[in-house]
Amino acid sequence: MTALKRQEKIMELLLSNGEVKVLEISELLGVTGKTIREDLAKLELQGLLMRVHGGAVRQTDKRIGSFPNRISQTEHLHQKKAVAMKAIHLIEAGDIIALDGGSSTLEIARVLPNAPLTVITNDLYIIRELVEKDQISLIVPGGYRKRNLLVSGEAVRMLGKLNIQKVFISATGLHLDYGLSIYTTELAEQKQALLEQAKYRYCVADHTKFDKYALMTFAQFTDVDRIITDDGLPDETRSRYAATGVSID
Repeated sequence: MTALKRQEKIMELLLSNGEVKVLEISELLGVTGKTIREDLAKLELQGLLMRVHGGAVRQTDKRIGSFPNRISQTEHLHQKKAVAMKAIHLIEAGDIIALDGGSSTLEIARVLPNAPLTVITNDLYIIRELVEKDQISLIVPGGYRKRNLLVSGEAVRMLGKLNIQKVFISATGLHLDYGLSIYTTELAEQKQALLEQAKYRYCVADHTKFDKYALMTFAQFTDVDRIITDDGLPDETRSRYAATGVSID
């Protein structure tokens, strides 16, 4: 297992449980305690956790993006619905769109009309929302389940062959230094494939995602055409991000 994979697993456990123990992780991953302590030290330097005796605890810095889970789908729901309503106006009958996994893209799925559309997604919650809309052609790249998402190398290769008109991409955090970031390698590869294949690229993120970052960057602001957010984004923050050249709605 590579260092990046180990650190990804450490962050997944940390953000799910609030703390991790060196002994438990070393046994789980089959490496020495020394290796895990070195991983923790590197993650601490990035500001992603705080080391304590015998392990590490979640960093309380508000700049750190939260790991996606069931609870996060109900947080800031009003803002996510506002983002979805803005996004829906960009979708036209006959479009081939991709909905990346995430709580904001789930809200887009919920408000999508039952109209002739092709939707590509790997999010099980989005699939559940759209399967009853019989006029929507649903394409699922497939793979193995990682929380509510389906991921695989084969799915990435499949996405590389599709003609996608519009993609709505999500991120754990948006940061001027770190771009668009998340915690999971497999998801990063799929997000990059979607961005590469889409003609129009939209990042959907409520205002709480700004000035936050996660373990790995999957895109820069130059890789998206527009950021769609809610009205809670402060004018000062909007100006700073608009200075990168990306349009913000």
